[in-house]
Amino acid sequence: MIEVIDLCKRFGAVKAVDGVGFTARDGEITGLLGPNGAGKTTTLRMLYTLMTPERGQVRVDGIDAARDPLAVRRRLGVLPDARGLYKRLTARENIDYFGRLHGLDGAALDERREALIATLEMGEFAARRTEGFSQGQRVKTAIARALVHDPRNVILDEPTNGLDVMATRALRRFMRELKDEGRCVLFSSHIMQEVAALCDRIVVIAHGRVVADESPDALRAQTGEANLEDAFVRLIGSAEGLAA
Repeated sequence: MIEVIDLCKRFGAVKAVDGVGFTARDGEITGLLGPNGAGKTTTLRMLYTLMTPERGQVRVDGIDAARDPLAVRRRLGVLPDARGLYKRLTARENIDYFGRLHGLDGAALDERREALIATLEMGEFAARRTEGFSQGQRVKTAIARALVHDPRNVILDEPTNGLDVMATRALRRFMRELKDEGRCVLFSSHIMQEVAALCDRIVVIAHGRVVADESPDALRAQTGEANLEDAFVRLIGSAEGLAA
C-alpha cells in the first residue's frame, strides 16, 4: 500500500505540488490523472524517492520514505517517464543488472528473469541489444527490469505512451495480473479508455492539488456525466475556476 500525505514541492515561485494526499491500496489499480503541468510526474518522483518533498509524507507498506528510503525502494517497482535502458546490453542483461542491484543472484535471478520474459512475451528479443528496440520492446524491458525483485507495489508513469494496439492490450492484461496477485498498482495516463477499463480508483490532480479521489462510477455520478472523459473535463474546468 502507498500512502501520500500532504505532499508539497516548489520549483522557484511555482508550486508544482500543493498538499497532495491519497492512498493506493493493495489488490487495486489506482489511476493518477491530470492535465499537463498538473503535478503528476513530480508527485510520482517524490513517491519513489527521486525527489524530496518540502512538506508531507510518503509511506510504503507503513515505512516512511524520508526515514528509510532504501527500504521503500526495495518495496517499489517503478517504470519512470524516462525508460533509460542501457543500449549496449541485451534485454536480458538489463534485467540481470537491476536484479543484482536488488541483491538477486544465481538461480533466484534466473528464475525471476525468465518468468518475466515469458509473462511479457519477450522471448523473441530478450537476447538482442536494446539499441534499435521498438517502443513496445523498450517498455516491456523496462517493466521487467523494474519488477525483477518481485515488489508488492508498482508505479507506472504513462506505461502505454507510444505503444501500438497489440502492445497496449498486452500491457493492460499484465497490469490486471499484477492486481489479481494482490499488488498495489499506481499508474498515470492521459487515455480515458484505459483508465475506465483498468482503474478501481481515480485520483485527479489539477494545479498541484487533488480535486477528486473516487471510483470511476462515483466520479461520473459526482459530475452528472455518463462518460468518464466528460467527467474529467468537468472536474478540471471546476478546478480552473477555483484557481482563477
